[in-house]
Amino acid sequence: MEHDFLLSLLMIIGIDLVLGADNAVVIAMACRNLPVVQRNKAIVLGTMLAIVIRILITLVAVYLLKIPFLQLIGGVFLLYIAYQLIVGKEEDTTKIRSHQSLWKAIKTIVVADLLMGFDNVLAVAGAAQGHMVLVALGLFISIPIIIWGSKIILVLLTKYPFLIYIGGGLLALTSGKMIIEEPNLQNLFISYPMIEQSIPYLTVSFILLAGLIYQQISLRKE
Repeated sequence: MEHDFLLSLLMIIGIDLVLGADNAVVIAMACRNLPVVQRNKAIVLGTMLAIVIRILITLVAVYLLKIPFLQLIGGVFLLYIAYQLIVGKEEDTTKIRSHQSLWKAIKTIVVADLLMGFDNVLAVAGAAQGHMVLVALGLFISIPIIIWGSKIILVLLTKYPFLIYIGGGLLALTSGKMIIEEPNLQNLFISYPMIEQSIPYLTVSFILLAGLIYQQISLRKE
């Protein structure tokens, strides 16, 4: 019994870390324009709140999956968040006060994690086999690794700003995958497989093009 518990726990930690790469990107991008003294606060608070919400989602995962077009709506909204992050609108510190910027970053982290958490929830719930203690332990053990990873990404984003577009592209790819996993669209995708294959590429292309256009418009205004 103890062996099964430890094996399941290791599986859950592994799932959280593998699927947590996108979360680390979101955390880093949401915090990149914050004052240095507030970055750690945003990273820790945002991650902790996101983990708590992830546990609550896992508890009601079966009911959430019955909501029609939930994956589609989540994918579209995640695409919107990716755009906000790539152009830096969420934390424009020249226009909003410092404490407001901190809470905007935390809100972005939590909302994005909520949207991206469906695949994680399903995988973890399957590995846990109904044991919520395992779910909670696995998530909390993975917290320091996700925080550490986001800090590394944040350093890279600060040093190499062009990586913001790669981060935005990764989020857009996640958005596309969420859309094509929408159960209510499967009949359409079976009939027109090219649409299913194209959507992730279209979401990435759209977000990168939108970011570049926004940058060009901003440069002209200056």
